[in-house]
Amino acid sequence: MSVVILGGNECMVREYKDLCREYQCKAKVYPKMSGAMKNLGRPDLLVMFTGTMSHKMLRFAMNETKGTNVRIVRSQSGSMAALRNILEQHAS
Repeated sequence: MSVVILGGNECMVREYKDLCREYQCKAKVYPKMSGAMKNLGRPDLLVMFTGTMSHKMLRFAMNETKGTNVRIVRSQSGSMAALRNILEQHAS
């Protein structure tokens, strides 16, 4: 399963990826808006930590996934516990 995480804390990128690996998921993490986000692709799950992402980043992600069957999960918190709960529900 492929997961794209938008927002969150920059210092926790490695922890996000390690947690996803525990659930047998490949993860791309974009804590900030960047040119690399053009490679968003077609993930199975898109996780948006809305408390730490910009409106521009949110609009870009919604436009990229419009018309696809990507599951989108929004969470106000960018904590490891929040990501763990999301992965428990969607990656199991």
